[in-house]
Amino acid sequence: MTRYEKVICTNCTYDLPYTDFHQHADHAVAKQFWGKVQLEGSYALLYFNKGSKVQRLMHRLKYKNMPKIGKVLGGLAGSRLNQVEGFKTVNVIIPVPLHPKRLKKRGYNQSTYFALGIAKRIRARVVEHNLIRTKATETQTHKTRLERFENMKAVFAVKRPQELEGKHILLVDDIMTTGSTLESCANVLLQIPGVKLSIATIAYAE
Repeated sequence: MTRYEKVICTNCTYDLPYTDFHQHADHAVAKQFWGKVQLEGSYALLYFNKGSKVQRLMHRLKYKNMPKIGKVLGGLAGSRLNQVEGFKTVNVIIPVPLHPKRLKKRGYNQSTYFALGIAKRIRARVVEHNLIRTKATETQTHKTRLERFENMKAVFAVKRPQELEGKHILLVDDIMTTGSTLESCANVLLQIPGVKLSIATIAYAE
């Protein structure tokens, strides 16, 4: 048994519902941001459906103290992103931050581990604590798209924008549903001079 199989078994890895979005330019994630946010590239590794294997995997990642799942999935995503020309210029990876209270309660940010897994494959640097969440938000689970967008207004800020000037940033998160969280982060990051922005998530909820 390899160290990866201790986290996700090989058969389970082969069996996951991969999106193959890296092979297409007009996939579902990209379409969510058309006309809203200027992105260099976008990607989600897996499809997410309720009651699925991916939902169980994400539950373990977030709530069962198994952050290494994020790292393994990040490695799988990074291998695929390495095949896409547009992602080869990424030099900084930023995980969507948790509010400090939630981070303290959980003990880790699951998106950071996903970022670390990607970084190892595409040779980019993970930057935490520059993009920050300035207020705690209510859960997004049962909100409409409009409610989600309103809930995420003015939630994020950049502490040291000069450190990110001219960078191609890959913004990463765990699950994308409407994209409101990523859009809110993107609007802040794209105010920095010379920044190019791409996004990647572990899963896309259909």
